[in-house]
Amino acid sequence: MPLDRRRFMLNSLGSVIAAPPLLSMLMNPDEAHASPAPPTAKPYGSGHFGEWIEDEFGLPAYRYTCDQTTDPKAVTQVTPGILSPTEHVHQVGNDRIVAIASNNGAVRVRQDEGAPKFPNDYAPESSQFGGGIGYLTGGQEALSTFYSGSNAAFDRIFGIGYFRKRVAGKSLRVDQVISAPFGDDPVLLSQVTITNRGKSATALRWIEYWGCQNYQFSQRSFIESFSGQGSPLDFRRRFGARFRSRFQSIDGNIGLLQNAEFTGRAPEEEMLWQRMKAMLANNENNFISAIPEETPTSSFDDLHPPATFLVSLDGAIDGYSTNGRAFFASGGAEHPVGLESSLDGQLDAHHAQGAMLLERKLHLNPGESKTLHFMYGYLPAGFELQALVARYSKSPPAALKESAAAWKTKGMRFSVASEPWVARETIWNHYYLRSSLTYDDFFQQHILNQNGFYQYVMGFQGAARDPLQHCLPFIFSDPEIVKSILRYTLKEVRPDGSVPYAITGHGIIAPMVADNASDLPLWLLWTASEYVLATRDLAFLDEQIPSWPLYGPTKSTETVRNLLTRCYRHQVDQVGVGEHGIARMLNDDWNDGLLGTFATKAFKEAAEKGESVLNSAMSAWVFDYYAHLLTYAGENAEMIAHVREHSAGNRQAASKQWTGKWFRRAWLGPTLGWLGENTLWLEPQPWAIVGGVTTTEQSRALIQSMDALLRRNSPIGAAQMSDGPDMLQGAIFVPGTCVNGGVWPSLNQTLIWALAAVDPAMAWDEWKKNSFARHAEIYPDIWYGIWSGTDSYNSTVSKQAGETVNNIYFHGPDFPVLNLHSHACSLYSVSKLIGLEFNEHGLAISPDIPVDSYRFESPLIGVIKSAAGNYEGWYAPSQSGHWSIKITLPQQVLLRVTKAEVNGVSVELKRRSENTLELSGSSEPGKPLRWRIQ
Repeated sequence: MPLDRRRFMLNSLGSVIAAPPLLSMLMNPDEAHASPAPPTAKPYGSGHFGEWIEDEFGLPAYRYTCDQTTDPKAVTQVTPGILSPTEHVHQVGNDRIVAIASNNGAVRVRQDEGAPKFPNDYAPESSQFGGGIGYLTGGQEALSTFYSGSNAAFDRIFGIGYFRKRVAGKSLRVDQVISAPFGDDPVLLSQVTITNRGKSATALRWIEYWGCQNYQFSQRSFIESFSGQGSPLDFRRRFGARFRSRFQSIDGNIGLLQNAEFTGRAPEEEMLWQRMKAMLANNENNFISAIPEETPTSSFDDLHPPATFLVSLDGAIDGYSTNGRAFFASGGAEHPVGLESSLDGQLDAHHAQGAMLLERKLHLNPGESKTLHFMYGYLPAGFELQALVARYSKSPPAALKESAAAWKTKGMRFSVASEPWVARETIWNHYYLRSSLTYDDFFQQHILNQNGFYQYVMGFQGAARDPLQHCLPFIFSDPEIVKSILRYTLKEVRPDGSVPYAITGHGIIAPMVADNASDLPLWLLWTASEYVLATRDLAFLDEQIPSWPLYGPTKSTETVRNLLTRCYRHQVDQVGVGEHGIARMLNDDWNDGLLGTFATKAFKEAAEKGESVLNSAMSAWVFDYYAHLLTYAGENAEMIAHVREHSAGNRQAASKQWTGKWFRRAWLGPTLGWLGENTLWLEPQPWAIVGGVTTTEQSRALIQSMDALLRRNSPIGAAQMSDGPDMLQGAIFVPGTCVNGGVWPSLNQTLIWALAAVDPAMAWDEWKKNSFARHAEIYPDIWYGIWSGTDSYNSTVSKQAGETVNNIYFHGPDFPVLNLHSHACSLYSVSKLIGLEFNEHGLAISPDIPVDSYRFESPLIGVIKSAAGNYEGWYAPSQSGHWSIKITLPQQVLLRVTKAEVNGVSVELKRRSENTLELSGSSEPGKPLRWRIQ
C-alpha cells in the first residue's frame, strides 16, 4: 500500500533505537539520581564515553557519562589550541548558528557573517569561559552547570538541537538545556529549571553567564604562525585582545547588548604580515601560495563583528555585571568569587575580560520547581533584537518541544528492521549535517563548509568540492539547501571556468598552491546535474548568478546554464589531457597531498605533465551525467555530442591503465613515472566501475583486489592505499595515515556505489564498516568517531589505528569532529546502495539490499522492501511529468514478480531484460508517482 507523508514519519521514527531505562530518567527527573539500575549492555555503537538513548522527544541522543577529569581514556594528544586534551564536544545548531558544546558544560557559538569566528572564546587565562554556564546560589548550597568532576550527580545529554546539563545537590536540582531553535534565527535558548527538593522554603539567585571575547578562525593568523613567533592560537588570541567591548542595557531591564570595537592591530604584527607576504610572493612552498591583496569588500578577518546580546525572556532581571574578570577572579569557572556578593551593575568596558552576567532571583517552596528562560545570540544584517525578543517571549516553554518536532519531519530516513542502530545513525547524521549550515554574507548564501580541523584550526572554507558533496543528501529532502550551495559555488566560477580551491575570511580566495586543482568543476557539474535531473527544476538553469567578484566593479550576471558550460569547457580545453590521453593532474585532484607528498623531487614537472587516472574515470561518468542533463534541458545536439565524445574519450584512455588487477593511479611525469603499478590506490578504482571503464570481468577482478588488499583487514572501511611500494616510509604522513593509506569516508561512499553494482552484499558490509557505530565498537576508547568524526582515520597499518593523522604539520586530533564528510557520505551512499540513478526519462534503481526488509524514505523518493520480498516506492519531483522507473533485481527475484501497480492501478509487467523491468507513470506537485511490485 502506498504511504502518505504522515505514515512515512511515523514508520521511520518508529524504528529508532528502543529507549533504555535512561529515558524514564529524562521524563522523571526525580529518578535521575536514585540508586542505579543493574548494569545492562549499552546499545550498539555507544563506545566508552556514554551510551545512546532515546530522549523524551522520541529522538536519538547520546548520554555522555565519562568523567574526563579522572578518566585516562578521555585524554587526547593535542597541541595547545582550541580544544583541551580532555575536551569532547557536541554540535548544537540550526540553519544559521552553530554552537560547540563541551563536556565541561561550556558552549561556544560560531557565526560566519564577516568571517568565521567565536564571539565568545573559551580562554580561562583571560577569564573567558565560553557561555551557557549558570550558577545557583542561596540557602544551604551552591550549584553550577560547569562540570568540574567533583559532583557525581551531573548528567550531560548531547541531543538533536540541544545540550542538556542536569546537576543535583542535597536539596536543590538544576536542569539547564541550551538549544538552537529550528530555523534560521541566530539565537540560542537557555532553559533553566530549578527544583527545591528540601523540606524548607528557600530564596535563591540564578546567574546566567555568556562571555564576550572574540576568537576568529583566521587563516591570516595561521599563515603568520609560520614565522615561528607563536602558534595560530597565539596570534588569534592576540588579535582578539585588540577588541574592546562596549555594553548597554536593553530597554525593559531584560538584558545586555555588547558591541566589539576594533582598536587596531599592533604595529609589530602588521610588519610581520608584510614580511610574510613578501616572502611568499617570491618563495611559494608546496602548501601556501602568494597572498592576495584584500579588496574594499573582502578581508581575512572581521573588524566589525555583529553585536551579541543576552536577555531574560520571561521577566525582568534582578541584576547584571559586565566584568567577567572580577566575577571569576581567582576561583575561575568552578568557584567564581563574584557569587559571594551582588552583581555590580556596571556597564564599563573591560577589554578582553568583558562578560554578560544576568541575575534572576526566585523563591521556592519545598517540592516546587520554576523554569527561567534566557536567549543569547548575535545580530547580523537583517535581524533586529526587538523582533527576536518578541518572537521567543511568546511561549518560551514550547520552544524546545517545537524544535524537536520540526527535526522529526525533516530529512531522509533509512531503517533496517534487523539492525535498529541504522535508523538512529541516519537521523543523527542528518541532524549534524543540516545543523552545520552557516551564512556567508559575502556570497549571501547559506553554506555547508567542510568544518572540522580545516575550519576550526587552519581557518579556511574548502575545498570547493566539499560543500558540493555535503549537499547531495539534501536533494532528497531539502532542495533549497542544495540550490544555496550551488549558487555559492557558481558565484566563485572564474572567467576561465576554473573554481578557486577554497575561500577564507570574508570573500578571500585562500592563498593555497592547491588552488590550481584539476577536478573542482567536475564536482559542480555533478551536483548541478543531479539536482536538476532529480527534482526536474529546469528553471534553475536559467537563474541569473552574479559573476565573480560578487561585489566587484562590474556586477554582471550569467545563467547557471552558461556557467556550467564554462566549467565544462575549462575541463576539456584548459585542464585537457596529457601524453597518455589521461586528464591532466595540475597541482592536485581529489588528493590534495599527492604531489606535495609523492612528487616532492619533481613537483613542477609533475604539476605540468602529470595525469590523473582518477580524473579521467570520474570525467567519464560526470560528462555522461551532464549529457543527460543537457538532453533533458533541450540543449542542442552538437553540444550533447561533444560532451558524450569527451566522456567516451576519458573512458577509453582510463581503460588502458588496467594492470591486470587494478588501474594505475597517476602519471607524475618522465622523472617519477607511474604511481599504482605495484600498489593499489583506491581513488580511481570505484570511478572506473561507475564510469563504465571496466569490462564485466575487470569489475569482478577489481573488486576481488580491493577486497583483499584494502577492505578485508580494515574493520572501519577500505583503506586508501594498499601496503605496497608506493606507501612512503618516513614521509610527512606516516604509513596508514591520511593520503598515505588512511581510511576516508569520501572515498568509500564511491566505493559503496561501485560495489552495489557488482556485489550488493559487499556494498552493504562496506556501508556498515564506515558507520560511527562500527567505529565505536572497534575503537570504543577513541572519543571521536562515536557521535561525530573527522575526514580520515588511520588504518590498521598505523600503530594508532582508528585515530586520525597527527604529525608536525597536521594535528588532526586538535579538532577531530564536525567534519561533514563523516556525516554526509553515509547519507548519500544509501541512495547508491539501492542503485539510484536519475536520467532525462526518470530514474533507475537496483533495490536488492541483502537484508530481509528496509525503508529508504524521503519527500522526493522512497523505496521500501517488505519482509515478504515485495517492493514499493514513490517519486515526487517538483514538476509535473511522465516518468520511467527501471527496476533491476537478481534474476531469481525478478522471476517471482507477477504483479505491478502504478498510482494504484494494475499495469502490465514490461521486462526490458532478464534482470530489469520498467514501470511508467505520471506525477504532479503534491501527487507522487507511486509504484509497487510483488
